[in-house]
Amino acid sequence: MNPFTDPHFFRAQQQAWSRRTFLGKSAQALGALALGSLINPRLLAGTAQAGAGAWPGILPAPHFPPRAKRVIHLCMSGGPSHLETFDPKPMLNKLHGQPFPESFTKGQQLAQLQNTVLLARGSTYGFSRCGLSGQMISDVLPYTQSIADDICIIRSMHTEQINHDPAHAFMNTGSAIKGRPSMGSWLLYGLGTETENLPGFVVLMSNGPGPDQPVSASQWSAGFLPSRFQGVQFQSKGAPVHYVGNPEGVCQSTQRQVIDEIAQLNGYQADASLDPEVQTRVAQYELAFKMQTSVPDLADLSKEPQSILDMYGIKTPGDGSFASNCLLARRLAERGTRFIQLYHRGWDHHADLDNRTKLVAGLVDQPSAALIKDLKQRGMLDDTLVLWGGEFGRTPMGQGTGRDHHINAFSVWMAGGGIKPGISWGSTDELGYKYLEDGQQMHVHDLHATMLATFGIDHTKLIYRFQGRDFRLTDVQGKVAKGILA
Repeated sequence: MNPFTDPHFFRAQQQAWSRRTFLGKSAQALGALALGSLINPRLLAGTAQAGAGAWPGILPAPHFPPRAKRVIHLCMSGGPSHLETFDPKPMLNKLHGQPFPESFTKGQQLAQLQNTVLLARGSTYGFSRCGLSGQMISDVLPYTQSIADDICIIRSMHTEQINHDPAHAFMNTGSAIKGRPSMGSWLLYGLGTETENLPGFVVLMSNGPGPDQPVSASQWSAGFLPSRFQGVQFQSKGAPVHYVGNPEGVCQSTQRQVIDEIAQLNGYQADASLDPEVQTRVAQYELAFKMQTSVPDLADLSKEPQSILDMYGIKTPGDGSFASNCLLARRLAERGTRFIQLYHRGWDHHADLDNRTKLVAGLVDQPSAALIKDLKQRGMLDDTLVLWGGEFGRTPMGQGTGRDHHINAFSVWMAGGGIKPGISWGSTDELGYKYLEDGQQMHVHDLHATMLATFGIDHTKLIYRFQGRDFRLTDVQGKVAKGILA
């Protein structure tokens, strides 16, 4: 057997190294580094950058002029009903309580309503024309009504997964198969980060009035991309990151020395193995050290004026509410975080739809609108893409006092980042059952393609080769909705 391909040979060689050999080789390496730095200090720039966790992105330049620099994704976990929020259906209201036409549902996939009597259910809430644009928005969202001229409402969304976890996976990764990279990870891989002191992809969670569906960490996984691109979940209440401070008796200079030594040892391993996960570990140690200073400053909402806290509806700063998380998202965006996801659970309304919709809308309506207004007044909305919506919609047929899961139609809204404001895109049929194929329909793959386009990325060219196949966020589909791009 060739010794250079035998792992046991390398293990034996490593174990054979004496302390004298290790010190001798280390001294030679340090001498070479010192000489190189004297001849040309820029020779070490790449090493320093890698250690600091900076990543310029795999794309040397955007494919076309970008408008967005960052994303704030307001994830309404559980599936908000489009019929109670953004898609008024007078005909459905007229049919309330009557048998739902079989012509709509025959042969269609349903979640829990299979083999049951399907009855039409109208909306309890009224809708109003809002702003100069006259967009129709439910009266259960009065604060969102006030930003009607800043948002683009998409009413023709549709997806392929009818249960929560795979539907979340599909919305985040473009696939129901676990192990694919999330859209935040794809963005970091393509464009890199703008901050060296905070993660480029941050996730925050808040709870609704219940019931709260679980949200797995696989939704912000890097999948088969190097793990440096995965999302980092911050705690919504208390310290965002556990153990961010030094242990008692360990000063920052000592911690700096430890990090430098670990980075050097990992550097040797990286040179020997060419494993990107080793470089990830180097970068994450360095990032963790810098977060000891940046995270406490980020989380200190007491620096915000009372007028801002009141605008978001924050009663106790840092209380773990969606309102506090929205303000934290703006602060993360200011500091260069590329992708920010805010999950708010509590939209899974199989029963008590009217009351629960009002309760959960009361928790997210004001902060969502405040985020748009805050970004706008700071001049950040133009290059910040905001997306609001769930993983699917709800049926126009009743399920007792609620609505079941629905994949053929749901609504989301987008704002900023190169999206046309004050317009509605796409339509559903007269009962809100299915999107219309009128050239304005939007599949999840189309949403991803359009999002990437706002960053100047051609979704067909952001590719990662894995197990002999080229993968991308939009798989082999996706069409940019050019009509919503400013």
